[in-house]
Amino acid sequence: MAHAAPSAQQVLAASPIDDIVAQYPAMMSQGIREGMKQSGQVPPMVAETLGHIVSSSFRAGDIERRIIADLDENLSDAQLEAVRDWYETPVARKIAEAEIAASAPDSWQQVRAQAPALNERYQGTERARMFDRFDRASRATESAVDTSIAVQLGMATAMAALSTDSVHYEQIRQRIEGQRSMLRGMMEQQVYDSYLYTYRNISNQELGLYLDFLESDAGSAFSRVMTNSIQQAITEPVESVGKQMSRFLSPESPNGQ
Repeated sequence: MAHAAPSAQQVLAASPIDDIVAQYPAMMSQGIREGMKQSGQVPPMVAETLGHIVSSSFRAGDIERRIIADLDENLSDAQLEAVRDWYETPVARKIAEAEIAASAPDSWQQVRAQAPALNERYQGTERARMFDRFDRASRATESAVDTSIAVQLGMATAMAALSTDSVHYEQIRQRIEGQRSMLRGMMEQQVYDSYLYTYRNISNQELGLYLDFLESDAGSAFSRVMTNSIQQAITEPVESVGKQMSRFLSPESPNGQ
């Protein structure tokens, strides 16, 4: 019997993406607060306030609506159905639970704490060799680098408000872009550490099935739309965040900008 293909919203609900996206505002806020405190450029109380500004500027609902619209536009009914079918399998559910747990804002402390032991444990193993396939299929490092540069640019533009020097946007952009190669190496290691931690209780056979899905026509299209949608949804508010931070950091500036 003919049956209707699942909607983009149903596919998103079947995947772990909506649960992961729900944690993005808190994750972004925490990352900005820690980064500001470590830089030593602003007092801890100011860093906390900036964290709240960031948190209020990123809304999970907005990100989800963008993803649904992009899935509707870019995936066929057959692709949506294939993605939904994958996420309804026991293996996919097990992997989804692991990904949701690892995306919690406080999980990064565990990732860092266990990274040395996990790197040593998996050195030279099949799990380590599978990382290249995973990274290519999920576009994890590539997306992390692009997002990090966009967020850094927004934050640096705001921090420039503290400086008495005339620092132009283009100069800031070129300086941050010039760090892309170094940033990629650092991000790739972080993604690898996260990969080892997230899938530590997933067998190689189960992970192989996941990679087969990510490399399939439907899985590849789904992953591409996911990373693009989330990246744009995160980076677009950065300009607004930068302006709010500039006003907060230099409230007595002539134009309040």
